[in-house]
Amino acid sequence: MKLVVAVVQDKDSNRLSNALIKEGFRATKLASTGGFLRAGNTTFMIGIEDDRVHEVMQVIKANCKIREQIVTPVSPMGGTTDSYIPFPVEVQVGGAAVFVLPVERFEHF
Repeated sequence: MKLVVAVVQDKDSNRLSNALIKEGFRATKLASTGGFLRAGNTTFMIGIEDDRVHEVMQVIKANCKIREQIVTPVSPMGGTTDSYIPFPVEVQVGGAAVFVLPVERFEHF
């Protein structure tokens, strides 16, 4: 058994949740916040049999897309705050950070 932990952008959260349900996968959703952009994320925890991990990964890949977005940094990158002028920068957002962990034991009560 494996635990799949997928951190996705909030914009992809509902689409992924619906796709997982449609494919018969059960998941727990947790609200989370990214460190770099301080933007909302959703973390999915999915317990799955070893031989179905590839199926879950395909659903995640199909529903969480990387896209470009213009953002203004929320804090100075260095120096003093007096001289801080926020310039918009283009960054990649979206997609999914996925971790697959072995599960030693699983109980459902």
